[in-house]
Amino acid sequence: MNDTMPNTIFALAEGDQPLHERLANAVEAAIAEGRYRPGEKLPTHRQLAQQFSVSIGSVTRAIDALSARGVVRGEIGRGTFVLERAVAGDDGGVIDLTINAPPPLIALRRMEEASALANRHALALANGGYVDLGGTERQRGVVARWLSATRTPLGGDEIMLCNGAQQGLHLAFASLRETSHLILTESATFPGALAAAANLGMTMMPVRHDGEGMLPEALDAALTATGARIIYATPVCQNPLGFETGPQRRREIARVAGAHGAVIVEDDIYGIYAAKGRLTYRELLPGQVIYVTSLSKSLTPLVRLGIVAPPPALMAAMRKRLRAESWGLPPYVAELATAMLEIGMGEEVAAALREESFARVELARRILGIGTVPMPDGAPHLWLAMDPLKAEQFARRASEAGVRITPPSAAQVGAAPVAGVRLCIMAPPGRAMLERGLGVLAGILGSDEDVVV
Repeated sequence: MNDTMPNTIFALAEGDQPLHERLANAVEAAIAEGRYRPGEKLPTHRQLAQQFSVSIGSVTRAIDALSARGVVRGEIGRGTFVLERAVAGDDGGVIDLTINAPPPLIALRRMEEASALANRHALALANGGYVDLGGTERQRGVVARWLSATRTPLGGDEIMLCNGAQQGLHLAFASLRETSHLILTESATFPGALAAAANLGMTMMPVRHDGEGMLPEALDAALTATGARIIYATPVCQNPLGFETGPQRRREIARVAGAHGAVIVEDDIYGIYAAKGRLTYRELLPGQVIYVTSLSKSLTPLVRLGIVAPPPALMAAMRKRLRAESWGLPPYVAELATAMLEIGMGEEVAAALREESFARVELARRILGIGTVPMPDGAPHLWLAMDPLKAEQFARRASEAGVRITPPSAAQVGAAPVAGVRLCIMAPPGRAMLERGLGVLAGILGSDEDVVV
């Protein structure tokens, strides 16, 4: 198929994804089916817009997405061409370093043990589980004891369970929306938090930061100048920048927030990797912190159990919104997750993840020639700082070579482009695959080839 093809109209798949993402998926599917072949030029943006009955702007965003995936490559003055896909993974596909998920470390026998316990508890639930939308008293008690032993002191009546930390963040931002539409955070942050804020019509604004997080004096100035009353922080292995906020900086940030009456949404999803102590914003400023975490990064994403600990004044409103959004966490998921904690899998898997992450950080340091990293004892992702333009080029070249990394723009807060890329080093199921992917990235870093963006 080329740029002279007839203007046939193609239907896009329905779904919750933005239009340009669905368009990108449709074009990628057409390439996979052989309708657009490697080396062939795609139709013009205008022709694609006519064929899919969308705007040219949507086509431009879709082509940008496909370029970031390493599916196509634009050449100034010539057009957009389909790329040959490199074979980098074990199964002939790409090595994906975009997914911040832990490798599978749970033994089948332990999963069967947890399932047996979950089955007994689940079958005893009244009304098929249509009770206690934020988790039953027993479930919340199990989770609170685990959190108290590993991260921060909490009682079962202080938490609610939900569908993963992503929903927890959405609930947190929504509960504060009447207070402020502005959320202060670092210049690069978790894309899921950006998506939650955008969905609620809220805006994230950058605050100057260093290798430990937002600078207290800059945060104070931003709160004063903007009137914002919400702060979003990921103090352990900040996503994507990878640093840990130490206890003294946390005290300073809590002091500034307290003075302004601002609420900190504390995303502690990577808390198991903390190397600078267990002090949390929740402990420092309990009346002005919404604490959010999950089992997805510390145990397994198979059970998307999210945990939210809001100030008492916000609990009722957040439970009401949880009911409206999803009628609570699926009862069996809650039972399986709590059963895993009851038999000790939380501690087992966390220890294994810390050990594995340390080995992978060392592997990345050796292959990529990195001198120091913010969390040398282990972290699920690493940040490679580089010029913004080079970062975009690097992400594109990596995808073309069969190693997928998140485009830096996905984490951008404010107008300034992001100066670096994130590598999710725990994503590959084995170290051998990670080593191959890192070798590809090292080769790109060592090359001086320029790429047309």
